Amino acid sequence: MTSLRNRDMHRTKADRPKGKQVKSATLTIGDSSYDLLIHEGTEHETALDISRLRADGGLVTLDPGFANTGACMSAITYIDGERGILRHRGYSIEDLCVKSNFVEVAYLLIYGELPTSDELCEFRQGIGDSALLHDNMQSFFKGYPMQAHPMAVLSAMVCSLSAYHPELLEQDLSESDQREMIVNLLAKVRVIAAFAYRHAVGAAFTYPRKDLDYIGNFLHMMFWHPTDGYEVDPAVHRALDLLFILHADHEQNCSTSTVRMVGSSKANLFAAISSGICALWGPLHGGANQAVIEMLGAIERDGGDFKKYLAKAKDKNDPFRLMGFGHRVYKNYDPRARIIKRACDDLLETLDIDDATLDIAKGLEEAALADSYFVERKLFPNVDFYSGLIYRALGIPSDMFTVMFALGRLPGWIAHWRELVNDPKMRISRPRQIYIGEQHREFISIEDR
Repeated sequence: MTSLRNRDMHRTKADRPKGKQVKSATLTIGDSSYDLLIHEGTEHETALDISRLRADGGLVTLDPGFANTGACMSAITYIDGERGILRHRGYSIEDLCVKSNFVEVAYLLIYGELPTSDELCEFRQGIGDSALLHDNMQSFFKGYPMQAHPMAVLSAMVCSLSAYHPELLEQDLSESDQREMIVNLLAKVRVIAAFAYRHAVGAAFTYPRKDLDYIGNFLHMMFWHPTDGYEVDPAVHRALDLLFILHADHEQNCSTSTVRMVGSSKANLFAAISSGICALWGPLHGGANQAVIEMLGAIERDGGDFKKYLAKAKDKNDPFRLMGFGHRVYKNYDPRARIIKRACDDLLETLDIDDATLDIAKGLEEAALADSYFVERKLFPNVDFYSGLIYRALGIPSDMFTVMFALGRLPGWIAHWRELVNDPKMRISRPRQIYIGEQHREFISIEDR
């Protein structure tokens, strides 16, 4: 017989705040009982602490996909999927998108507070001064075939950065060394992404300019042409800055958890970020916005009847899946989607693009939002739906979409790595398993098989 009951327990350990009351639960299995502490976060989230369960009772928990397992305590991002809330370091995503910019949000995520004017200036200066790649690294691109997926190039090149900064690979880095490594990554990953694109299209590399900001420089390195040049459109600049903010962090998702797991072995930041890029590459994670565009392209090739595909999505016997609608975390409207929808509408109106795929997307969006089937199930368009549309409108090819996602998510990955390695109680990640294979068997020599 197994039972679990709650009770209040006064904190007695030295590391618990004095005078505070904390709940615990008693787990009863047969004749044995185990007291399990219940932790409560600042937003009243509660978690049952089972960290001693194996040591005390020889038990582990089984949670495929870690869907109900808290792997850490973090002060970076708070999500309430039921109410559609997303906050970074206590600041709402709505305020950050209206009042801030990507570089300032990056500083906030990594260092915990909004920067002063001098701190922000120094941060931007450090990124600008660290932008150039070593000459040998630039030659690496020539070794990749032009059809290589840019995520493969990005992950490999980020890991290769460690070879050019051996002084930053020590296990116990000083705060100044951590800062140097962080600005190096923020600066160089942007350059690597732009170079990967230009290699894929057969264009010469374009180098960053001192007079352009983070977003402006990225657009310049991507799209500058020796004959036509490139003038950064304010509407394009704002849309991309907004998308990077919206992607900057999203709590313990697959790629962020991967960064933390690799970082827990005390692997260097370059290696940890490279692992996060590989995790993000998957179509169930960062590739979702690319899947949206591919779905819209399939609808266009089939005649453009999006209502037909809405009906297919509602048919439980049809394998078709409507990409870019609904979200695993948000049971309400994705707060990021509300923001990016307005930006998407404004950008498409400003650029006045004639694109059948974008027209199908707008028709699909309007029809789904008016359809009771999707409304009742809260299958609203999510951030991936609109981000794919914006990237397409900007002329970014679909296989670069996940790279754009990685650029936006980079500050969040760095913030989680930094939070982890600076935690004096850090432990290497080592999940358990329930073995379901064969029991002991006698080995049979090959002659007798």
